[in-house]
Amino acid sequence: MKKFASTFILVMAIIMLVSACSSGSGTTNTDGNTATNAPSNTGGNAEGNGEGGNDAAVDEGGIAKSAIDPAVSGEVTFWTFLDNKEKDAELQKAFNAVYPNIKLKTIFVPFGDLHDKLQTTLAAGKGAPDVALVEQGQFPRYSTGNVLEDLLQPPYDAGKYQDLVSEYNWNRWSSVDGSKLLGMPWDVTPGVTYYRADIFEELGLPSDPAELGEYIQDPENFFTLAQTLKANGKYAMEWRDSPVHWLGDSLGYYDDQMNWVRNTDEFVKFLDISKRVNQLKIAPHDGILSDKGKQRVKKGESPMFVAGNWAARSLAENFPDQSGKWRATTMPFGLNVGMGGSTFVIPSQSQNKEAAWAFVEFATTHESAWKLWIEQSVQPDWSHITSQEWYLNHTNPYLGDQADYALYVELAKKLPVRRYTRLDGMAWPLWVENVLAAMDKNIDSKTAIQQAQENIENKLKAEKDKLIKELQQ
Repeated sequence: MKKFASTFILVMAIIMLVSACSSGSGTTNTDGNTATNAPSNTGGNAEGNGEGGNDAAVDEGGIAKSAIDPAVSGEVTFWTFLDNKEKDAELQKAFNAVYPNIKLKTIFVPFGDLHDKLQTTLAAGKGAPDVALVEQGQFPRYSTGNVLEDLLQPPYDAGKYQDLVSEYNWNRWSSVDGSKLLGMPWDVTPGVTYYRADIFEELGLPSDPAELGEYIQDPENFFTLAQTLKANGKYAMEWRDSPVHWLGDSLGYYDDQMNWVRNTDEFVKFLDISKRVNQLKIAPHDGILSDKGKQRVKKGESPMFVAGNWAARSLAENFPDQSGKWRATTMPFGLNVGMGGSTFVIPSQSQNKEAAWAFVEFATTHESAWKLWIEQSVQPDWSHITSQEWYLNHTNPYLGDQADYALYVELAKKLPVRRYTRLDGMAWPLWVENVLAAMDKNIDSKTAIQQAQENIENKLKAEKDKLIKELQQ
């Protein structure tokens, strides 16, 4: 398990670092792409993750009462970038306890190779697996061209599950217009502020998670705290331009009509906040998992940072001697941001669709599957799992026995709806370039935000027109 956890965290850290280094910005988003605001699919619970009425949808194990008969047989080829044979065997054993006549053939493919190979085989019309685990930043590669099954259609009828996951998690795996569900919701990765409670208490700063979380919602309070840390040789965040990127990661680049969404007063405000971070030098513009970053953490010089909720395990593995000293609370400035995640997709060329769906359904909804996923630092977003006492009562010794899962559930409920398009990855470095120029040259923020839109829209016009045409087919 330890080997798997290390591999999983390493993958997430690499994705985050590649995103940061390739752009020069260092945003903590794990994929370097963002998605868009979009309306919810028809039907479903507008609140998301509701606790009422869910018992009618699933049986005791989590599978929908109207699910495919467990007598279904066949072989399912499953591609995954998570490499752990022991855990693969445990998952197959749990799966076969529900579906004894399906042979699961799990094939590990390294992260980059998997997504490149999947794109190639889908385009070729042959060679794809029956099921693939796809990371959110790579998902737009496959969201057009009808290369993936629409899970709202028979025999899947996944719409019966919509009330069990947050609106955010449902919509991010949908087509741009929201008419299709192309990936089955699985995990969720809300942004979390991690901090050293002992250091905060020593410096007279709020150290209780609820108190601190409320305090840092006000930018003035946050900067008072950050300057106190700075006066004592400590940093309040990792990257100097993070705030405006956090806002961008929560909203995306385009809405469901492919309209640009980043030219608003809110973006002007958060660019000003990023400028202030830069001017006060309260961020080293370097991650805590870099060589220098690890030394800062060990010395207590980086006692606060924002990352996806997987970072708690990363802290425990990299800094075991600091156990009991860290805590977790909400992001600052009133923000709620999703920072990663993956989905299970079924390629349209699969010849074993019923068996493939049986596996996808099991892997994403069944309690026995989730008890395995949770051991691997994968956070559920399924209310029939997250509402159970064994889940909500979980405490984390590394975080001073804080009820961490209960916190993550509440944060996940607040994530704003967004979707991805393949333009996001193209827009990302251009956006970062404009943000850094505005900060380094002190360009008026309103002017800079307007210029960013004009520059990116002009450079991506041909690709945008091409995508819109595809979406209309």
